[in-house]
Amino acid sequence: MTSAQEEQVLGQYLDGTSAQIHAVTIQLSEASNLGDSALIIRNMDQVLARWPLGDLREKRDQAREEGIVLSSMSNPDARLIVPDRTLTAVIRETAPSLNKKDVEKGAYRRILGWAGGAVASVLLIVFVLVPLMSDQLAKYIPVESERKLGEASLKQISWALGRFGGREVSFCETPDGSAALDKMVRRIVGFRDLDYDLSVQVMDHGMENAFALPGGHIVLFNGLIQAGSAPEEIAGVFGHELGHVVHRDPTRLALRSAGTVGILGMLLGDFSGGAFVLLLTERLISASYAQDAETNADTLSYELMGDAGLPTLSFAGFFERMAEQFGDEDEGLVSHLASHPDLMSRAQRARDANQVDAGGFDAVLSASEWDALQSICKS
Repeated sequence: MTSAQEEQVLGQYLDGTSAQIHAVTIQLSEASNLGDSALIIRNMDQVLARWPLGDLREKRDQAREEGIVLSSMSNPDARLIVPDRTLTAVIRETAPSLNKKDVEKGAYRRILGWAGGAVASVLLIVFVLVPLMSDQLAKYIPVESERKLGEASLKQISWALGRFGGREVSFCETPDGSAALDKMVRRIVGFRDLDYDLSVQVMDHGMENAFALPGGHIVLFNGLIQAGSAPEEIAGVFGHELGHVVHRDPTRLALRSAGTVGILGMLLGDFSGGAFVLLLTERLISASYAQDAETNADTLSYELMGDAGLPTLSFAGFFERMAEQFGDEDEGLVSHLASHPDLMSRAQRARDANQVDAGGFDAVLSASEWDALQSICKS
């Protein structure tokens, strides 16, 4: 060790517990191993502190034009100001961890605690607050805003199905087929006062499915109509989707799917975000509503068919056919019509709800009208 290292130099010391600045002498102690060397800090003949070189940390946020400001792992709140250039150079050369960033004791535990709290907050928002907000806000979303969202989603659904199906998916319309569809809609809706002007369309796609969108949009796939054994089956499915519309289930689903940004967008009527609409279209077309929402939609369909003088037995037959074709679970079927509650239970409830003699009712469509509806996509 050089004489320069053995000499005492003047410095200033703050002990970390008071604001007093102590005038001190600083000496780099001799040691056979440099790693055991330390700065000895004295006030007169009293040793105030002994800081090993390995514990030294430079406080760059308190840097000076000359010298160095130090702290020690043993007392991180204390400060030692070393103005001497020679000793400063020795310290920079020999202190092994001078610029190391130390993690405060217990910091990892606090970080994990904060992270856990953040995750818990997100889960609370996603699974508790957003559903609660969705159920409440669905009552206050302007009808025009719902309708705009439904229109934007409908365009995206048509585009997406066409892209993945390899051909353009269009909406079907023929004079006779459209007239038959309108007749069925009027028969089921009856004199019920709705909050929306319904828009009921047939999409040229082979999927046996139907879905409702916010704002009174209902889409029946051509595959569903082709698979129907009677127009009353399709009438029952339409009544089910109308039940979702009346209860504003698509709007609640949209709010839950979109989260906070979507809620603000729906309140403000701004649906310019393409990702927002794409997210909703996937959720809406394969909507899996809560069990009570599905049951309520079924129940309203039974009521509408009963008010229209139609038996619900055909609707029961529809569920039974779906169960036979796809199984009693919803695996492999991209349709919320086959989601919970299970199909056979829904079929039984449809039979139990029947109020019309199966042999003596006025059919929802004549044979020629039913043929026209099934041919609506053949133009």
